[in-house]
Amino acid sequence: MCGIIGVLGSHEAAPLMVEALRRLEYRGYDSAGIATVQDGRLDRRRAVGKLVNLSDLLVHQPLAGKAGIGHTRWATHGGPEIRNAHPHRAGGVAVVHNGIIENFRELRADLAADGYHQESDTDTEAVALLAQRELDRGATPVEAANRTLDRLEGAFALCFLFDGEEDLIVAARKGSPLAIGRGEDEMFIGSDAIALAPLTDRITYLEEGDRAVVTRAGAQIFDAGGRRANRAETRVRLDSARIEKGGHRHFMAKEIAEQPVVMADALRHYTGGGTHRLTLPEGLDFAATDRVVLVACGTASYACHVAKYWFEQIAGLPAEIDIASEFRYRDPVLSPASTAIFVSQSGETADTLAALRHARDKVARVVSVVNVPTSSIARESDLALPIMAGVEVGVASTKAFTCQLVVLALMALKAGLDRGRITETELAARLDALSALPGLANAALSLSDPVARIAGDLAKARDILFLGRGAMYPMALEGALKLKEISYIHAEGYASGELKHGPIALIDPQVPVIVMAPMDGLFDKTVSNMQEVMARGGKVLLLSDAKGVEAAGPGTWQSLTLPAVDPHWAPILYAIPAQLLAYHTAIAKGTDVDQPRNLAKSVTVE
Repeated sequence: MCGIIGVLGSHEAAPLMVEALRRLEYRGYDSAGIATVQDGRLDRRRAVGKLVNLSDLLVHQPLAGKAGIGHTRWATHGGPEIRNAHPHRAGGVAVVHNGIIENFRELRADLAADGYHQESDTDTEAVALLAQRELDRGATPVEAANRTLDRLEGAFALCFLFDGEEDLIVAARKGSPLAIGRGEDEMFIGSDAIALAPLTDRITYLEEGDRAVVTRAGAQIFDAGGRRANRAETRVRLDSARIEKGGHRHFMAKEIAEQPVVMADALRHYTGGGTHRLTLPEGLDFAATDRVVLVACGTASYACHVAKYWFEQIAGLPAEIDIASEFRYRDPVLSPASTAIFVSQSGETADTLAALRHARDKVARVVSVVNVPTSSIARESDLALPIMAGVEVGVASTKAFTCQLVVLALMALKAGLDRGRITETELAARLDALSALPGLANAALSLSDPVARIAGDLAKARDILFLGRGAMYPMALEGALKLKEISYIHAEGYASGELKHGPIALIDPQVPVIVMAPMDGLFDKTVSNMQEVMARGGKVLLLSDAKGVEAAGPGTWQSLTLPAVDPHWAPILYAIPAQLLAYHTAIAKGTDVDQPRNLAKSVTVE
C-alpha cells in the first residue's frame, strides 16, 4: 500500500526520494510524485504508472531543493490519473497521505462553501485545502497542520510540506505506519524502514496518534493527547543485498528459492540450534488456554487455517479461524482464557491490527506472528514471534508464508507439550521431521523446469480448480489464490470431498484440476475424488510423492513428484510447487509477477 518518503537533507532531495520510492515499489502503486521547496518556493512533479515515468519526467523537468516529500499511490478514491496522484497541493501546502479520510465528503462540502474547491477525486486533497485555509486565516504552518489533523477522521499517515519552509515537515500517524530517520544534520520520514535504509539506520517509529514537527535539528513528537513524547530510537540494519533480485528474473523467483534457507533460520531461532528443544518466548504457555483464535488476511489466513489442524490434532486445543476484515464486525464471543494469534507479514495490515485491538482486553494473551518485529502489530502484542523470513518484496507472499507455517507448527508443538498431549520424546521426533523440511524444500525446487513446461498449458485455461483434503485443503485455497493473484486466471480451491456438492458441474476438458495429495491417511479418499474428475473428462495435475503417484495409477494428465514428508508437515512442502505453478503460469501469460495489477504488498487501509 502507498509509500511515503520525506527528506530534510544536505543534498538534493529529488534523487534521494526517487531511490527511496523505488525501494517501496513492492508495496504496490499506480502513480508517483514528489514535491520540494527550493529558495522558498514549493513545486512538484507527478506521473502515472511505473516509477520510471517519474524519473523520465524529472530528467526533462528537474526539481531542485534539499527539502521534499514523495509518494507512491495505490488508488482508493479516484483512478490512476495525474490529477489524483500525490503529492496534493493547495496554494502553499503539499501533502502526501497513506490511508483513508473517512469524513472527506463532509470536509469537501465545508471547504467548497468557503470557496476552496478540489481538482481531484481523492480524499487527500481535502487535507491540503484545509491546511491552506488555516494559513489564509493567519495560522503558522505547524498550527495549520495541527488544526487540519484535528478535523480528520479515519486512518492516515501524513506529511505536510510548506511554501517558504525549507526546514520543516509536519508528520502524523493514525492507523497507518510512519517512521522518522535521523542522520547528521539531516532528518528523514518513511512509511517503511526499507525506504530509509540507504539514508540512515537510526529509526524512531511513531505510535498511534503521534504527531511530529521535524526539522534538520531533530523531531519534536507529541502523543495523541498533545503531550511531548519520547519515542525510542532503534537501530535497524537492513541488508541492501536482500532487496535486490540476486540474479533472478523476479523478486518472487528469488524469494521462492530462498525458502530452504529462511525456513532453516526460523527453525534454528526457535529450537536452540537443533538441540530438540523449543526456545519460544517466555510467557507462551498453552496449559490453561481453552482455545486459540487465529486471525489474519489473505495468504496469512491460509497459514492460520493449516495451523488449526495442527493445534487440534497435536495439542487437542480447539482452534478458530477468522478473516481479520470480518472479525470485529461479527462481534465474536471471546473467552478470557483464550489465546488470540494474529498473523501478518508486514505487521501493519490494517484489518489485522484493528482486530487485535478489538480482542486485546477480551482474551488472556495476544500473540503475533510477524516478519517485522518493529511493526505496529508486534509492538501492540503481549508476545511477538518473528518468522525470520527477511525482506519479502514480491506482492504474492512465498517465503513469508512458509516461515509463518514453520512458526505456527512450533507453537502447536509447544501447545501439545504444555497440555500433556505429547511427550518430550515425541516432541523430539516431531522436531526431527520438521528440521528435515529445508532439505526437502530444496529438492522440491528442482521441479521448477517441469512446472514451467506444464504452466504453458495452464496459461491457456480460463478456470482452474485446486483440491485437497485435511490440512491440504487450505493449501488448495492458497494455491488458487497464488495463481489468480499473479496470472489473473480464475482459480478456486476446494476440499476434495466437496467436489460432488457443486464444483463438479464445472468439470470439462478445458478446466485443469490440480490435486494436492501426499501419501497420507486421506490419500485414498482424495484419489477417489480425483477419479470422479477424470471420469468426466477433466484434466488432472497430481501433486504427490513417488508412492502416491504410483498408487494413483494411470489417467492423470500430468503429475509432479515431491519428496516423501511427514504428513503433519506436508502443507509446508507442498506450498513450493503451488508457488512455482503460479509463477511460471504468470511468466507464460506475460503478466507483472512482482507487482500484479490492483494489488498491494502491505494493505494499510481497511
